[in-house]
Amino acid sequence: MTAFETLQIHAGQEPDSQTGARALPIYQTTSFVFDSQKTAADRFALSDLGPIYTRLGNPTNEAVEGRVAALEGGVGAVLVASGQSAEFLALLNVAGAGDHIVASGSLYGGTYNLFAVTLPKLGIETTFVEAGDPQAWKDAVRENTKAFFAESIANPRSEVLDIATVADLAHDAGVPLIVDNTMATPYLVKPIEHGADVVVHSATKFLGGHGTSIAGVIVDSGNFDYTRYPDRFPGFNEPDESYNGLVFGRDLGPDSPFGANVSYGIKIRVQLLRDLGPAASPFNAFLIAQGIETLSLRIERHVENAKKVIDFLDGHPQVEKIHFAGHSSSPWYELGKKYLPKGAGSVLGFDIAGGFDAAVAFVDALELHSHVANIGDVRSLVIHPASTTHSQLSEEALVAAGVNQSFVRLAVGIEGIDDILADLETGFAAAQAAAGASSGQDTQGAQ
Repeated sequence: MTAFETLQIHAGQEPDSQTGARALPIYQTTSFVFDSQKTAADRFALSDLGPIYTRLGNPTNEAVEGRVAALEGGVGAVLVASGQSAEFLALLNVAGAGDHIVASGSLYGGTYNLFAVTLPKLGIETTFVEAGDPQAWKDAVRENTKAFFAESIANPRSEVLDIATVADLAHDAGVPLIVDNTMATPYLVKPIEHGADVVVHSATKFLGGHGTSIAGVIVDSGNFDYTRYPDRFPGFNEPDESYNGLVFGRDLGPDSPFGANVSYGIKIRVQLLRDLGPAASPFNAFLIAQGIETLSLRIERHVENAKKVIDFLDGHPQVEKIHFAGHSSSPWYELGKKYLPKGAGSVLGFDIAGGFDAAVAFVDALELHSHVANIGDVRSLVIHPASTTHSQLSEEALVAAGVNQSFVRLAVGIEGIDDILADLETGFAAAQAAAGASSGQDTQGAQ
């Protein structure tokens, strides 16, 4: 199987061996019976990767892991409880107290908060850089740097990462590049093909696609050899006293008995999932699998509708600026054509005339668009980031993220485009009325 559309339906799953069930079964169980003491011992020794306990792995979850790994072109994946936990574990797998990370400053607000507030409490410092400035990435590297991190398409700025360039810079520094591919999905871009070492997703978003379940996934390319840097990555090169003296980089690296370098993913599973426990439930895994089966079809419609929304916004008298890599005015338009030839996704933003009052009136007036803190739903969604998803950011960080008080974010759904546009017209009418009322009050105040 090679076609994306085939992999999204079949990868990672065979008909159930016991019943012949064609659809993915939900293994709603805490634990699994060992048929012998040897089987139990082999599984705990990692010579047999069969299931032990659902916190560590589950056949339903494993099917989703195999499918996403196949779609992204990785050697393996780990499904976890949320996108935030995917990012957290992906970073903790390589960094600890006293370490340093270089990250794009253009990030989803919750991710920025993880780097700027929470990780420092654990002794992990982050330097934020302008993602499109190669020299900034170089200058930020320190002896204790352990990873580069960025989003393939930044939320909500719609900045496209020059993945190959940043991957080369990361590798020159001897560290992996971790890319959040939530906004693009592997249907629009596969970061591993351009040099990324690890890919993370909030599977809650486009992979699931229906706003019903929260999960995250970490995909390992298998390409980064942690044994080349024993001093920088001791967790891969020194015996793990909590796991029978296993040396992850040596025993599960490029020369592992599994035929690939699976050290990164297995280390996450048997160390971090074991000890921190952010496991995805099998039922949520099942729902994510249902969404992935139609991923390409949904993304095609998302992208088609987003292009038509951009055409509607382009030149609109109440739109001061469009923020979308698929629009010719974007500074990332050319990078978008390079990395995202099928389209730049369906999450876009614009600055509305009239400032904060107009933006809020616009959001509140919409009826078809759901006012929620989410993206990637089949439904069209709207939010005012400056007062919600990015409200915890400083003014400097807001600028880096491309957010201001006039900024409105749309996640374009797959409804009929005429209905979407009609709803936007309703929002603009309300925004114009609010801006007029505000202007009238200012005039009265001046008198």
